[in-house]
Amino acid sequence: MAKLTHADVTRRLAELPGWSLGGEGRSIERDWTLPDFRSAISFVERVAELAEQANHHPDILVHGWNKVRLELSTHSDGGLTEADFALAQRLQTLP
Repeated sequence: MAKLTHADVTRRLAELPGWSLGGEGRSIERDWTLPDFRSAISFVERVAELAEQANHHPDILVHGWNKVRLELSTHSDGGLTEADFALAQRLQTLP
């Protein structure tokens, strides 16, 4: 899959509230704050289901006791591709 241009990334990010550029411009990331630790882990399990369906897997960080950060990048292409934004769009449906 082809890496997106900076202009494409900027345009696509504008369509994804809460997501920002990370990883020196090679990834997009978003943080969620959940009610408690159990909710954070349940959220990660729902992320895992969507990621498996898409065959595209984010880096996941559970921190604090109720926070989850997701980072998307297409490592094989060394940056951001349509696959990252397609999965981010699907993840927007999660609470």
